[in-house]
Amino acid sequence: MKITKYNVTDYLKTEADIKEYLNASFKTGDSKLIARALGDVAKIKGMSKIAKETNLDRSSLYNSLTTEGDPKLSTLTKLIESFGYTFSIK
Repeated sequence: MKITKYNVTDYLKTEADIKEYLNASFKTGDSKLIARALGDVAKIKGMSKIAKETNLDRSSLYNSLTTEGDPKLSTLTKLIESFGYTFSIK
């Protein structure tokens, strides 16, 4: 039996999928999961492109957008904006 590694980015095909994924991660309140989800979306949208749009270092983005990372709020807001999204409180 062959086991392959699960990669969520293989299943995020539409903007609706991506938004639902990010919303679900934020609903957990788990900062590590949120950072990971933002990293997954940044990879889908192109980490180099996101780094350029946000004026953030690409390697720093890779490091902070993992379950071990702890991105600053300013990084999060720049990322969300570069994805074309906004924050909202319900």
